[in-house]
Parts: sequence; structure tokens; C-alpha cells
Amino acid sequence: MKSIHDSASLGLAALVAAAALALVSSCDRPRGDQAADEAPRVVYSAHTQNYVPYGYIDEKGGSDGFEIAVLRAVDELLPDYEFRFVPTSDEDLFIGLETGRYQLATKGAWATAERREKFVFPKNPIAASVIGIAFRSEDSGRIKDLDSFAAYSGKLVPISPQSAQYTVVSDYNAAHPEHPIKLVPSDVFIINDAYLWVLEGRYDAFFDIKLSFQKNVEAEDGPFHHLASRLAYAPYKGIPTWPLFARGEQALADAYDGAIERLKAEGTLAELSRRYFGEDVFRFAE
Repeated sequence: MKSIHDSASLGLAALVAAAALALVSSCDRPRGDQAADEAPRVVYSAHTQNYVPYGYIDEKGGSDGFEIAVLRAVDELLPDYEFRFVPTSDEDLFIGLETGRYQLATKGAWATAERREKFVFPKNPIAASVIGIAFRSEDSGRIKDLDSFAAYSGKLVPISPQSAQYTVVSDYNAAHPEHPIKLVPSDVFIINDAYLWVLEGRYDAFFDIKLSFQKNVEAEDGPFHHLASRLAYAPYKGIPTWPLFARGEQALADAYDGAIERLKAEGTLAELSRRYFGEDVFRFAE
């Protein structure tokens, strides 16, 4: 008959053996299994509240829009992250990014030198803003695109130098010195009478975002819908819009790039674009 001392020794030996086996098992376990046991990092992504269709609040109070839908698709491909969307104002969006309250933000943002200094930009844009010219429909036989407009007259409604459109036209003129557009600086950022100035003949075209033309002129409830039969629109190009990452979030931006390239290759971006914009805006982008 075994003594109590012998039984205790056997029990201790069994515990030591079990601990050793657990240690070996943990060393042999792949790193991926360890990461799977960890909770994903929460990423707070701010967005605009009423910039349809890029980012807005839907009828149920939830976050919706093209850029939101793309980031949700990105989130599905990134198990190490969990995106939580925060609708807010433009001012809070930028302040939150700079202070680290938000790690990511979208607002149909174009790239500017100032923004590139303050935030981390990924390699891949998230969407595109189609820009072109609104002109008198009676000139449709002579104006088909930006080149034919420049050759026709090039008389463009003045643009604020602080506007990204000013840079787009300036770049066009640098590339087409044989027929440049008359680029006149404006002292105001938004010109409410631009469509009327075109119809009055003061200028022959207004450099306008396609989405704005659709909302203001083509939409039945648009403030200038009564001018729809007298105005026409020709797209020029798609200006990339970017997600803005807070400083120190390069790893997150790199993860976004990997996911967005996969979504583009799979056709998901084009599909979402047709759903929210009614067309593939990426075909206009460089």
C-alpha cells in the first residue's frame, strides 16, 4: 500500500508534466492563433453628416454613404481592427483627427499640401469627385469637353485661388499652352450666381462638381432646376478623394491600402460606386 507521501509525489509529478506539455504546446502554436484570441483594435472613423452620397446620416439615424460602405468592406478584410463610425461636423472632424480622438476620417476630401502636412495619406484614394463644366445648352454643338471649350472661348467663371478647382484649371493650362482657359481669380469661394452669369453671356462655362450640378440643376427640387433646359454639363476628370488618417496611424493606412487594392481587383469599388453614384466614378479618375 502506497504512503500518503508517495501519492503526493506522484501528484506533483503529474502537475509538472502537464505544465511542461502546456508550455510546449504554447510555443508550437502559430502566432496567428494567438492574435485570434486578442480583441481587435477599435478605430473611430469620423464622417460628415449630410454630404450625400459620400457620407451622411440615413433615415434610421445610422451612418451611410459611399465612403462609409467602402470602409465597412475594408473592415471586413481587417480582423485586427474594428471600425466604429462617428458622424460629426467638419470642424470637429479635423480637430478630432489632430488630437487623436479619431484615427480616421472621410468627407469627400481632396488632397491639399496643408492636409498632407497634418495627416497621413494612404497610397490609394477611397473615391473620386467628378468635375467638369456647366455651359449653355445652345452651345452643345460647339462645346463637347474642356478642350473644345478652351478652343471655343475659354471664358470661365472666376475661381477662388483657395479652391482645388483653381489648381485643376491651372494644371490644364500648363499642359495645353496652345489653347489655355482664361483663369481669373475670384475674391469669394462660392459664387451663387455662376449659372446665371453663364446664361447671361458674361462667361461661357462654370467649372462645377458634377454632383453639385445634379443636385442644383438636374434634381426636381434643386434651386436652379428651372434652368435645367438651358444648361448642359460635360465632365472633365475625376479628382481623387481620400481617407484622412491621424498622425502615427501609418500601419492602419497600410492595412487600408492592402484591403482597398483587393476590393478594387474584385470589382467591389465599382459596384458600390454604381449603387451610390449611379455610375463608376473611378473611370473618370487618373
